[in-house]
Amino acid sequence: MTKEYRPCVGIVLLNPQHRVFVGRRLDSRQRAWQMPQGGIDPGESVLQAAQRELFEEVGVKTADIVHTIPEVYRYDLPDAVRARLPWGNQYIGQEQTWVIARHSGGDAEINLRAHTPPEFCAWRWCALQDLPDIAVSFKRPLYQRLAEAVGDFLTLTVKV
Repeated sequence: MTKEYRPCVGIVLLNPQHRVFVGRRLDSRQRAWQMPQGGIDPGESVLQAAQRELFEEVGVKTADIVHTIPEVYRYDLPDAVRARLPWGNQYIGQEQTWVIARHSGGDAEINLRAHTPPEFCAWRWCALQDLPDIAVSFKRPLYQRLAEAVGDFLTLTVKV
């Protein structure tokens, strides 16, 4: 059987200072940080999945999706990680469409326990350029490319 990539959405959630939301995963042995992401359910659009994942993972409802990054990103999951996932044997990795969302609800809105079980045990806002350094090793190249794409978007849209 040929294994495929799991269709997913990722969300670059920006605060008004253009810092990026990251959460520290509960299940990560490396205590790595990541942005919200998750599978796209059958019949669900990328935008619907992004809004659902934002609420499930971080409790955020007041975010406007302002851009969909045109490049689709793929990464392979290490065998040890794949073995721990309920869907791991079906897929060799994830294929992600990323969106950029602006959060206007304030820090008080963020609730890591909005969904059970929670995905994150801690959260913070980080600088865009720090994303690759705080990600789990197998996601670092993807986070580097994402940081560049988001930086390009912000350069084009932020008024000086």
